[in-house]
Amino acid sequence: MVKIQEGCDQVCAYCIVPKVRGRERSIPPELLVEQINQRAADGCLEVVLTGTQLGTYGFDLPGMTLPGLLERILAETTVPRIRVSSLQPQEITPQLLELWQDARLCRHFHVPLQSGSNRILELMRRRYTTGLFAEKVGLVRRSVSGCGVTADLIAGFPGETETEFQESLSFARSMEFSDMHIFPYSPRPGTSAVYLSGDVPQPVKKERTAQLLAMAKEGFASFRNQQLGKTVPVLWESSAKHEGGTKWRGLTGNYIRVHTSSRDDLGNTITPARLEDLSEDEVRVEII
Repeated sequence: MVKIQEGCDQVCAYCIVPKVRGRERSIPPELLVEQINQRAADGCLEVVLTGTQLGTYGFDLPGMTLPGLLERILAETTVPRIRVSSLQPQEITPQLLELWQDARLCRHFHVPLQSGSNRILELMRRRYTTGLFAEKVGLVRRSVSGCGVTADLIAGFPGETETEFQESLSFARSMEFSDMHIFPYSPRPGTSAVYLSGDVPQPVKKERTAQLLAMAKEGFASFRNQQLGKTVPVLWESSAKHEGGTKWRGLTGNYIRVHTSSRDDLGNTITPARLEDLSEDEVRVEII
């Protein structure tokens, strides 16, 4: 992983990050290019660009933006795969997505949602509506074919009514995410959300979390079943011995965990593989 910026200026109601990590600070691009080239020299085949607010990268560096940084990384490094860890919906633009024409950029977009209710999003102090979120996810899918779109969702934020929860559940289902991270709301001292009224009882949070997890599981399986039969590059990350050979586990560019059996040493290689069938949370593949 390569951290491209630190801190956050968003100050969402539930999040303590701005207090503990301070204001946003971008790391100069020449240092990042140097780090990535060193990772590549060490044998790394994928770098993950991390940070709290990647989309605002460069606001404190004259003439620099996230698209500008990605252009430099693509031009000045040779690492085979580059993964952008997370983007806020309001930061996604056609100019940014054009860069995904380069196959080195992984076709995976993590776009935090947090709630599918506009009133709750406003209470959270998120900077988008469900309408804007849906618009940007649609733009991503039209621009980058075969991409996986994942998201975060919080259950039981203070003041969330049953009607608003159902609205959130319905909206998240309509987005057809390839995977989701579901969290029950938990208060963080020092955040403004702890002062909001309408605390959701723990049993209700638990039930809402269970419903969201079930919905996320359906989307997880649906996306992977839609990908079956396709041939994609896989980065092989780990292995375990089993009867008849070695079971290898890897990751596709659009963030599908896969496995295959092979007597060959696949460790830290990228090979084309055909997605064959889904079993629990992984897809079995055949190396082409």
